[in-house]
Amino acid sequence: MGTVIVLAMHGAPPKDFPVKEAGELFGLHSRLEHVSGPEREALERRHEELELKMRAWPRTAGNDPFHAGSLELAEQLSKVTGLEVILGFNEFCAPSLDQAIEQAVKEEVERVIVITPMMTRGGEHSEVDIPNTVQRAQMKYPNVEIAYVWPFDVAQVAQFLAAQLSAYAGKEI
Repeated sequence: MGTVIVLAMHGAPPKDFPVKEAGELFGLHSRLEHVSGPEREALERRHEELELKMRAWPRTAGNDPFHAGSLELAEQLSKVTGLEVILGFNEFCAPSLDQAIEQAVKEEVERVIVITPMMTRGGEHSEVDIPNTVQRAQMKYPNVEIAYVWPFDVAQVAQFLAAQLSAYAGKEI
């Protein structure tokens, strides 16, 4: 097999995840930025436990419309490109981006192309998290080309948005 696309999506918490545990997860995330030592280790363990529970939560279009939309986008991208598309999520959903890349590599591909619909610069996921994940994967799998197709040409993004506006307005804008 030649190339597989990994579609890097943000992810969203499911609507029916226990509120108390979601609040605890977000609170731990915030606290971990400001704590060190033995206290940090305990907080990290609990954070990881809650994060894994949230990522593994069963998803439906009703409890996570973002996940459903991500699946739809992956399906359409596969139809348009003729390539297999594997979803990976930065947060809240499974599989993680690391797991998605690993799944692609296990299919004995020559190349994994990572792309995200995050279109503008300045976001931590698109500018930091995804490139770091790709770099880790490339070091782990040196015999597979793993590329991140980003950032996008701003003029092309603007043209895409203008085309959407024209379709909405029913005429060229």
